[in-house]
Amino acid sequence: MEEFDHGTMTVADESSLARGTGVALWKQIAERLEAEIAGGSFPPGARLPVEADLAVRFGVNRHTVRRALSVLSEKGLIEATAGRGTFVREPPIAYPIGPRTRFSEIVSAGGREPFGRYMGSSVEPASAEVARGLNVAEGTEILVIESLHEADGVPISFGRACFVHARCPDLDLVYAATGSLTRALATIGIQDYRRRETRISARPATEREQEVLSLAAGRSVLVLERVDVEPNGVPLQWGRSSFAADRVQLVVKP
Repeated sequence: MEEFDHGTMTVADESSLARGTGVALWKQIAERLEAEIAGGSFPPGARLPVEADLAVRFGVNRHTVRRALSVLSEKGLIEATAGRGTFVREPPIAYPIGPRTRFSEIVSAGGREPFGRYMGSSVEPASAEVARGLNVAEGTEILVIESLHEADGVPISFGRACFVHARCPDLDLVYAATGSLTRALATIGIQDYRRRETRISARPATEREQEVLSLAAGRSVLVLERVDVEPNGVPLQWGRSSFAADRVQLVVKP
């Protein structure tokens, strides 16, 4: 059964709702905000007013506003990002997968600001999977770097990149300082690399991915496993990244 809000009326203006019409107030608010998004009052990437301000604007309680916002979220029109607020969803980033795949270049080409956030690192023995990708013996010391990649502050992907530790001993420290893997590799003398292989799959996000990528429970991620090699063909990096599925559109290029 639909709930109706009988809060105090505000001064009549364009934000006033039609009370007593049989149309729930949360539904009217959702329709009003949806029309404003479609009309450009809140363009893609714009931050919506906080719940308290919307409650004042429409003369309702925050529970009513929250229900309206949840409808817009279910429609894919808005997205709440922890610590930042609620934003009008931007079109997914076209993310080409080809011989030269660089997150910062891809995001910049789309007119958005890229950022790589260092999340931690460790030195571990190579698993069988990583050893195959890097063409080393199982158990070889591997530098593992965890990072979060963002576009205009919105989390896009989270993953682990694995390098032979003896080849890149200080790469994690340089990456933490620069926020760019390409720049960090250049700093330690590796000027170029290319993608040899990419494997793509999909699954529900884990709790860790939900937290880091600001995803609601039940949302999906695209999982990319990759092997990058130096110009001489020697494997440089094995990695696995989880992309927020509705924030990117993967474009496979030959």
